[in-house]
Amino acid sequence: MKRTNLIVLLLSVLVVFAVAAAFKAAQTVVIPLMIAWLLSYICGPVVNYLVHKKVPIGLAVFAVLVLVLFVCYFCGVFLGGRVRDVLAESPRYLTKLNTIYQDSVSNLNLPADFLADINWTQQLGPKLAALSGSVAVFMGNFLGKLMLVLIFLVFMLLGKPYFKYKVAAAFPPEQGTQFTEMTASISKQIGQYLVVKVAISGTTGVLVWIALTLLKVEFALTWGALAFFLNFIPSIGSILASIPPILLVIVQYYPSVWTPVLTAIVLLLIQMTMGNVVEPKIMGDSLNLSPVVILLSLIFFGWMWGMVGALLSVPIAAAIKIVCENIEALKPISILMGSGKSLMKETAES
Repeated sequence: MKRTNLIVLLLSVLVVFAVAAAFKAAQTVVIPLMIAWLLSYICGPVVNYLVHKKVPIGLAVFAVLVLVLFVCYFCGVFLGGRVRDVLAESPRYLTKLNTIYQDSVSNLNLPADFLADINWTQQLGPKLAALSGSVAVFMGNFLGKLMLVLIFLVFMLLGKPYFKYKVAAAFPPEQGTQFTEMTASISKQIGQYLVVKVAISGTTGVLVWIALTLLKVEFALTWGALAFFLNFIPSIGSILASIPPILLVIVQYYPSVWTPVLTAIVLLLIQMTMGNVVEPKIMGDSLNLSPVVILLSLIFFGWMWGMVGALLSVPIAAAIKIVCENIEALKPISILMGSGKSLMKETAES
């Protein structure tokens, strides 16, 4: 019996990695599908509300799509403007970088011909110029994937208002109720995650923007936006968002060291507090997920789908846990995935 259980366990692990490899190979289609799935939890309640108010389903879905396109357009214009501003000022920063390099060579008493032929303007200038073309290519690819996301989203939203009726007709009353409760729980917890995540990321971005503005760091709004977007990646995103502004302020305020040091302290304090103290506490309580599970899902889905996988890792982990909660044979997995705080409180009370 034990040998059979071991074989089943090993086969289950192999199946998981086989499915992961298939999803990784098919990420061109799977990633837009997963993004549309996530957006459906945001847009679905709006469609259901409009349908409940006697708005035709087609018109309700069209109105939601227009809103999604407007948000995407606004984000694209905003990010494009930020990138153009940074690239426009790049020659001035490259000149300053040359000065820093020459001063460093002189202060270290290196031989006169030691790396003397390095010119940062010549080395990085063409690459920064090519970056504009890369941004244009990226935007083109993004628009192509956005269209695929919207197509998937339309089909998901069109069936959203009728889902509970189909479940009631397809299953016996007891099973139908259980399945409806399970899907409602998934929607509620993922909705909570998105609301909390947007709130935390927005707060982080605003704090970074205000702090850098007070410190008179250039492109403060850009770094605030970067902090907002990267903060959607659990734990490590907040740290990654601190690196570019710290490097820039070193060049901007050279040869002074106090402003860069103060900037680094303020940024790391904001990012570490929000990303590694506040966020894990709130996310762990609202989703009832273990921090270890959050970390492992981040690594696994990040490996499978890159940055998009990192963004989707927590909602997918929450959905898996909720499904396991509602299947008797898989309840031990759900308990192990949980934070354990409720169990500790129950034990203390008893």
